[in-house]
Amino acid sequence: MQRAAWAVASLGAEGSGGRLAWSVPAVFGVMGGIQLGLGAWWGALTLLGVGLALRDARPLLAALALLGAALGFGAERLVTGRADPMAPWLGAQVTLTGEWDGQFLTLKDPPARLAVAPKPTSKPGHLVVSGRLVAPEGQRTPGGFDQAAWLRAQGGVLLPTPTAVLVAAKVRGSQAEGGLRGWFRRGLTAGLPAREAALMTAIELGDRNDIGREEFAEGYGIRDGFNRSGLAHLMALSGQNVALITVVLIWLFGWLRWPPLWRYGVPALLLLPYLALVGVSPSITRAVIMGFTVLAALALGRGRPDPSGLLALTALVCLLLFPLWLLDIGFQLSFLAVLALTLSLKAAGKLPERWPLWLRLALVATVLAELGTLPVIAATFGQLPVVGLPANLAAGAVMTALVPLGFLAGLLGPAAAVINPLVELLAALLLGIVKVFGQAPVLTWGQVSPAGFAAYAVCAAAGVLWLWDRVRLRTVLGVALACTLLTVLPGKLHPPREIVYLDVGQGDATLVRLPHLTVLVDAGGSVGSDYDVGGKTVVPALRALGVRKIDVVIGTHADTDHMEGISGVLRALPVGELWIGQRKTDDPVLTAVLDAAQEAGVPVREVRRGDQIASDGVSLTVLWPTGQVWSTEDNENSVAVRLESGSWHTALLGDLPDPAEHFLGLGHLNLLKVAHHGSRFSTDAGLLRETTPADAVISVGRNTYGHPNPEMLGRLGAAAVKVWRTDQLGTIRWPIP
Repeated sequence: MQRAAWAVASLGAEGSGGRLAWSVPAVFGVMGGIQLGLGAWWGALTLLGVGLALRDARPLLAALALLGAALGFGAERLVTGRADPMAPWLGAQVTLTGEWDGQFLTLKDPPARLAVAPKPTSKPGHLVVSGRLVAPEGQRTPGGFDQAAWLRAQGGVLLPTPTAVLVAAKVRGSQAEGGLRGWFRRGLTAGLPAREAALMTAIELGDRNDIGREEFAEGYGIRDGFNRSGLAHLMALSGQNVALITVVLIWLFGWLRWPPLWRYGVPALLLLPYLALVGVSPSITRAVIMGFTVLAALALGRGRPDPSGLLALTALVCLLLFPLWLLDIGFQLSFLAVLALTLSLKAAGKLPERWPLWLRLALVATVLAELGTLPVIAATFGQLPVVGLPANLAAGAVMTALVPLGFLAGLLGPAAAVINPLVELLAALLLGIVKVFGQAPVLTWGQVSPAGFAAYAVCAAAGVLWLWDRVRLRTVLGVALACTLLTVLPGKLHPPREIVYLDVGQGDATLVRLPHLTVLVDAGGSVGSDYDVGGKTVVPALRALGVRKIDVVIGTHADTDHMEGISGVLRALPVGELWIGQRKTDDPVLTAVLDAAQEAGVPVREVRRGDQIASDGVSLTVLWPTGQVWSTEDNENSVAVRLESGSWHTALLGDLPDPAEHFLGLGHLNLLKVAHHGSRFSTDAGLLRETTPADAVISVGRNTYGHPNPEMLGRLGAAAVKVWRTDQLGTIRWPIP
């Protein structure tokens, strides 16, 4: 056991041979070939592999890098060049029967995999589901989820790529899965409360569907707590699961005095059915390949593998089987974290030698993993945990016992009710750690530009040179300071002046960004669904845009598709003031928003015609409501505002219909935000004659209301107005002169 632990811990030591492992130039060639297939200039990675081989004076390795490029290119072409088996049924209402694994529905005829939305609450197994087949969408908002790219990355040479999404899905019948996986799942949850059962399913099987529906409190989801505390990786099957389970097996077989061949060989062989049990994903596949290789080397008496060669070999196998994993966030995070961990011994050497080695390794492991994945996490999630080190130290101690014990419970099946009281105790303790640390503040982050990635690479290189005693610490600090200034200054010298019409589907969310003023008008919502548009779409978009606080949030009226998402925004970001029009006392959507404002300590202001806010040469003036007479129709009470910047004018009208539009006195507008998503009852010919806009923006998504109305579009066309639609273009960013 000590030998295995040392082999894992010493991955940061120098390679045994002192020469470049053959897998290093080969994997650079494969990555370059994949990128060439995708038409990206990163295909130059092939040349890097060739250069490394020639630098090592080994021309055969250069040829191997070129061969890797050809194999990578071929694998990418094979995966992306397949015909779409679901293409004939796109747009149709269908009823499908297949196997649901918690992530995808797998069909036998035609052989295909597809996503389902909303995700069924049924347990994995046989599923009959109906809905409409549509093509997956790309990234619609800054920082938003690129469903199309993610689905492309889920296919492989031997695994069909999911090519369609079944939307408005309704389960017609289901049957829980059987076999080993069904037995294992029943063991994980036997006798456990819903929250702890959901946690164990996530930790042991990587199925996060149930835990995603659990909350610590209203608006504070358990998964949010994991993300904010820097513990999200605990729910992604990875090397931690493999290490904890195999170390227990090695200890057990050592206690039984098995010879090394059996002591390490049996756990190595058991990793293969373990992978089949939990399913293929980038992190667990990487961990299984690396674990199998290390254990096989120990079993055969070959010693520990070269760390860089082992990591490259693992990436090589993964990418040849799943070439588009190269673009997958999970793949990138997994390999970046392990690459950073190869520096563990060097980093531990910088700490006082009187500290135990295990403590030093535990401390540096979390820091290195966070630093190694920093740019990807910042660019993808828009926030960085600041309590990752203490949270991981506390959670790591619990996971050391919880993972092996949970695995044993799974193997016992229903009989696990005997040991699950202890599992429940440990799971509750882990959830308590997550709840406490998840309430800590996070460091918000905007979009990371190419210059930002380059600055990070320079800082990382300086840090590695310091670990290898090639430069002094003050040099590293100087480089970090210089890179920070170079990336921060452009934003300070040229602050944004724009209107951002966020694509929130069927709804409205508009951001006004000025150097010293940020205003959000509405935040979307999801009618007939529990999807949190504010928290899961608007807030990530705001963070990606670098918005850390909002001066004013305006809720135009109490319709779900405008106001519901404001609650999520109020909980996630500091807000100076909330503006509303009519303060209704019997509307659940408005009541929820006002309750969220009270909890966050945000003052609420009931605005009326003439109220104004101004900054940076731009004024925002309320034109409606007057507050004298309230209509029984929410749309007619919409808050309408006019934005002026010198001679440039625009207006945001909520869902205000005609003839109320004519009472506003809009005058000429350069840009019109069409009211009510392009309804037939808004933006009539008279309004267009009054405002004479050159451009019009329509915020609209997939709907059954007929928005935007063809007659209304015809009126815009007759007035020679150019139309910009979020359902066609995604988020629209418009500069303010």
